[in-house]
Amino acid sequence: MGNSHLSPVIGATYCFNVAGDVIRVLVVDDHALHRDGIRQILAQHPGIEVAGEAGSAEEGLALINQLQPDVVLMDIRLPGMNGIDATRRVRRDHPATRVLVVTAYDDDEYVISALEAGASGHLSKAAPGRELVDAVRAVTAGGTVVDPLALTHLLSGRVETAASLTERELAVLRLLSEGLHNKQVATRLGISRRTVERHCDNIYAKLGVGSRTEAVVRAISSKLVSVPDDHH
Repeated sequence: MGNSHLSPVIGATYCFNVAGDVIRVLVVDDHALHRDGIRQILAQHPGIEVAGEAGSAEEGLALINQLQPDVVLMDIRLPGMNGIDATRRVRRDHPATRVLVVTAYDDDEYVISALEAGASGHLSKAAPGRELVDAVRAVTAGGTVVDPLALTHLLSGRVETAASLTERELAVLRLLSEGLHNKQVATRLGISRRTVERHCDNIYAKLGVGSRTEAVVRAISSKLVSVPDDHH
């Protein structure tokens, strides 16, 4: 997976200058060597800083309360509470904080569980540093990133029948899958942002999901939208 590229199918259009603010990151991983590696990679980019690091989910949750980071890089297999449960806690207690699961495991269940728990994406530990930086910026911008190989695994054999969507709802869903935010979708379709939000609510209800990320993943697995061949 180290030679793969971030999937543009799910996520923000990569406009990474988030109001010029520094992105504050918390790294939660039980391997000190990996935490050091991430710190060194992110330290090369002035717009990103590692605000703290933790060797367990419990320690990480305590630090989130203190530091209020923008993004948490969360491992899955941790001593004590696992990263999936920790992600669920983060999203419940700190909805403004994004969680990017960075792990050596790309099993379908791990990816699905992470997304269902509220993670803004999944990235392999084998991914190049540039992809890690791009992923941090993308989730900060409100997008979702999934390693394309993991996405392929996730979607293979998962064709589900979705409830009938209207043509306008399908149009909104396709634009969401391209990474557009509600305001951009509204502009593209010539409708109000509130109307887009109403369409999103209807889409979530019909697909039986609770978030934009789950809606797009469900739409791809149901073949309502397609995965581009070119991930570059």
